[in-house]
Amino acid sequence: MPRLLAVVVLAVIATAARADNWPQWRGPHNDGICAEKKLPTKWDEKTNVVWKLPLPGLGASTPAVWGERIFLTAEAEKKVVGLCISTDGKELWRIDLGTLTIHARGDEGSAATASPSTDGSHVWFFAGSGELTCVDFDGKQVWSFNLQERYGTFKNQFGMHSTPVLYGDRLYLQIIHSGAALVVALDKATGKEVWKVKRESDGYAENEHSYASPMMWSNGKDAYLIVHGNDYATAHSLKDGSEIWRLGDLNVKDRYEPTLRFVASPVATPDLIVVPSAKFGPVVAIKPNASGLVMKESPFVQFRFPKTPDVPAPLVKDGQVYLLDAKDNFLLCLDAKTGKQVYKETLVKGRARHRASPAFADGHVYLLSKDGGTATVVKAGPKFELVASNKLDDTFAASPAFSNGRIYLRGYKSLYAIGEK
Repeated sequence: MPRLLAVVVLAVIATAARADNWPQWRGPHNDGICAEKKLPTKWDEKTNVVWKLPLPGLGASTPAVWGERIFLTAEAEKKVVGLCISTDGKELWRIDLGTLTIHARGDEGSAATASPSTDGSHVWFFAGSGELTCVDFDGKQVWSFNLQERYGTFKNQFGMHSTPVLYGDRLYLQIIHSGAALVVALDKATGKEVWKVKRESDGYAENEHSYASPMMWSNGKDAYLIVHGNDYATAHSLKDGSEIWRLGDLNVKDRYEPTLRFVASPVATPDLIVVPSAKFGPVVAIKPNASGLVMKESPFVQFRFPKTPDVPAPLVKDGQVYLLDAKDNFLLCLDAKTGKQVYKETLVKGRARHRASPAFADGHVYLLSKDGGTATVVKAGPKFELVASNKLDDTFAASPAFSNGRIYLRGYKSLYAIGEK
């Protein structure tokens, strides 16, 4: 009996070690990486789909997963709703989050784009109308307010899609549009403002409209916030919002491009921060110990590469930087030390826009295309190796989420749990 008990205990420990929560858009460490093992790499409508739950309307928010609960937002008639779904595919509750804003650019501008975040006891939802809401795990509202009422009317072309980042006891937001340029820290328990700083820029025209999300850099000891928009990426102290460094030369002033609005968000690892720009702008890798104004020739710049992902955020893993092109349907792999191109490979035949950010799990990079419902899985590393090309009858703009041996894919029509049945 003691030996049998020991085996059971070890099995439980192994399962617990394998299981990751996916608490916000880019996962447990805000970098698109999880420690899950034995995840499926191949699926279709008949294979490895554990369940499929129809959603009330479209959206592009990545699910947040904690334990046996999944959280996401969706459009529903004339409202945006927050949903709680069990990991066996049943809707547990839904709450109203705000009115439905006008769609921009056809199927691109959902009001349910910002992803929820959770700490295991509460969930924070943000809707395109400006409603920021905190609820407990039973769906009971703790607090709620509208950003437009507190910080001014949104003045941008395509709606507000920035996802607040949860870190410690605070929520951090960037509010960057033609009517405001603010970085804000909120008490997550109350929604009260902890600090607010104005973010200066000499950018103008459409570049005043940022659709990127703030990111957190941490090495396990120190941490700071990274904000991205209006020609610059800036790092801010968590204590008071003061600026630590500012990355320039993303939109070169002597040949200024007035439509280089940022959509793709940076990614931060303990040793390297990779900052995209937009369209035909550069991607820049910056060292985390940077300070002051960081321009092209700064020693804090590890490399500059002339091609950038326009919508998906970069992914950094094991010495490789992965850049997924939004429109031209290819994956770039760079050497993280030098920025030299390792490979460039087309992923999907024909037209295939990419809006979801790449994610890593169990030795593979997962890449979702919006059109055709195609998910490409490639082996991570310096050599391109196609593992699978998987199709589902849906449209995917949300990034994948991984938790407890499953992959959760949020389509415009349904939420899918991918795993072994």
